[in-house]
Amino acid sequence: MPDHSPLIQSLRTAVAGAPDDVPLRLHLAELLIAGGHHDEAVAEAAVALQHAPGDAQARELMVRAMGAPQTPQPPADSPAPPAGFNWKAAEDQVGDVVPPRFVETPQTPKAAEAPQTADGSGDPGDASAWEVEAPDGVRLADVGGMRDVKDRLEAAFLAPLRNPELRKLYGKSLRGGLLLYGPPGCGKTFIARAVAGELGANFLSISINDVLDMWMGNSERNMHEVFETARRQAPCVLFLDELDALGAKRSRTAHSGMRNTVNQLLTELDGIDADANEGVFVLAATNVPWDVDNALRRPGRLDRTILVLPPDAPAREAILRYHLRDRPVANIDLRKLAKATDGLSGADLAHLCEAAAERALLDSARTGTVRMIGMQDLTAAAAAVPPSSDPWFASARNVAMFANEGGMYDDLVTYLKKKRKL
Repeated sequence: MPDHSPLIQSLRTAVAGAPDDVPLRLHLAELLIAGGHHDEAVAEAAVALQHAPGDAQARELMVRAMGAPQTPQPPADSPAPPAGFNWKAAEDQVGDVVPPRFVETPQTPKAAEAPQTADGSGDPGDASAWEVEAPDGVRLADVGGMRDVKDRLEAAFLAPLRNPELRKLYGKSLRGGLLLYGPPGCGKTFIARAVAGELGANFLSISINDVLDMWMGNSERNMHEVFETARRQAPCVLFLDELDALGAKRSRTAHSGMRNTVNQLLTELDGIDADANEGVFVLAATNVPWDVDNALRRPGRLDRTILVLPPDAPAREAILRYHLRDRPVANIDLRKLAKATDGLSGADLAHLCEAAAERALLDSARTGTVRMIGMQDLTAAAAAVPPSSDPWFASARNVAMFANEGGMYDDLVTYLKKKRKL
């Protein structure tokens, strides 16, 4: 890499810390052009255009970087760089939509890993330090595939809530919560939001950072305030993310402040009286349920458990469609691509689409001709993206074989046998 001034090196560090900051990246590109590092300026401008396709300054910098003399000079047999980038021609090539975008275009629900934003944040008069999100319309129908997970949610959690007369007839209790576990990146948080949508309830997501405090007693107080906030905002789904951190086994935290925090969590789950948690539906998620304190899974607390696995074929197709929906793609066979990505998580699929877009973008920047994202880009990206869940299954296999007390992980055992991993 050529030598850079201290200012350029500092800007590179700043851009690495804030990769979505387009003005900062463009400032770096400007300095690179001024310093004669045109190839690097092209790369920075290309990334900026990926984040802000219509940014006039980014386009102008790209034209200047690609039209200026290149340093160092390329080999004699390499193609000459374009004299300038014709953005009008590029827009004409891409157009609004280049049919056919997909080989087949069935109506498919939104992806399980699709990012969601809330319409509001609860009662404006509530001065709570935790943001309570109002219902945003996300439902289980918006979760692609995952039929087994939906059926379990319906039977264990949603059907009794929707049918109060039948619940009363059969003496079905609403006490207790639901624990979602499985490999990372498979949509546990999105499913929790979808449950809140099914109930028409507010949504409050809490992690270890929201609770843990360095001063003695503050963590327990924070835990109590979290539940009090959920009670004031009822009906409310209280989502405890990374439960293995919030509710780690107390035998491992005997000499840390987290032991008292776990005790407080147990107290809040039980409620001060029988109706204390009325309208508060507790959901939790973890990648390592075997590290969660056993008392949290006692009946009346988080006593229902659902395994959330990597997306099945319909879910993968929905996730791919979601992440490609606003990108210039043509002739994409989603069914074939979904079949080739078996074992990838929702996060893996999002990264796959990003890598394919980057491949087409850099190719367009080098040649000066914008082209569509095609199956070749996606299949090449799929070959380069290993399943991120493999290390998780390697650990889970030992638990399923040697620590499945009381059939706690029977669903995991069934899946591992089906995939011939056990």
